Amino acid sequence: MSQQAHPTPPSPEGSEPETPHLAPKIDWSQGTTPYEDYVRADVLTHLQHPLSDDPGEMVFLVTTQVMELWFTVIVHEWETAARALREDRVPVAIDALKRSVRELQALNASWRPLAQLTPVQFNSYRSALGEGSGFQSAMYRRMEFLLGEKSASMLVPHRGAPRVHAELEKALHEPCLYDEVLRLLARRGHAVPDAVLRRDVSQRYEPSEEVESVWAAVYAGDPDDELARLGEALTDVAELVWRWRNDHLLATRRAMGAKPGTGGSAGVAWLEKRAQKNVFPELWTARSHV
Repeated sequence: MSQQAHPTPPSPEGSEPETPHLAPKIDWSQGTTPYEDYVRADVLTHLQHPLSDDPGEMVFLVTTQVMELWFTVIVHEWETAARALREDRVPVAIDALKRSVRELQALNASWRPLAQLTPVQFNSYRSALGEGSGFQSAMYRRMEFLLGEKSASMLVPHRGAPRVHAELEKALHEPCLYDEVLRLLARRGHAVPDAVLRRDVSQRYEPSEEVESVWAAVYAGDPDDELARLGEALTDVAELVWRWRNDHLLATRRAMGAKPGTGGSAGVAWLEKRAQKNVFPELWTARSHV
């Protein structure tokens, strides 16, 4: 005798019928959800405390916080790459650099919500920043240190935060990412000068004609060579850092013109000077000799 299938009971209006073995677990009565425990979303979404009544300040505040998170992951990638280069694990370093390229693209896209601020819009909450400035970002400073832009004076703003100051001081006295690249090139038999290899790594990296010649030789060889692929991964990073600096310059110029920046900086004039500098300079100049 055949049995008739029982019809599925109607679901509440606006919802879909549940399939017991596919329905997600929704009862976490013993505490917060595993998602919350891992992501800490409740912490992240309650870190915004605007200091003005202007609704635009929320966009500025959240965007800046998102930038800080991208700085953090990019520092992680570049430190991973530097460590891999010390250990002669070039493919691991290239993978980390390639990930950082995608992360830099996302970081640079963070300027879009701010890129068309008019002076009136920015002035509506600029006073809430007081003397605050992105120039004071410790994580961004660690990014710059990893790129070879070292300066002991950049530790001064962080003297009141012992943990942050200690992390920056450690980064100041460690080889930057490019130092590890040049040491690798020397171990692979390229003529990197001793003066470059033994330089004071707490100082800003300065270009070298001999290093330029090394990169010219690398690029004149097999384009699929491991070192050539490393050079291109570094160039991708350098290009996006340059774009970051220029996007910062353009957003600032649009929002405040040539007025002094918050925190006492020269504003646009200071950013223009920064935008003119190339990261990993010999990777760019060597191309003229290939």
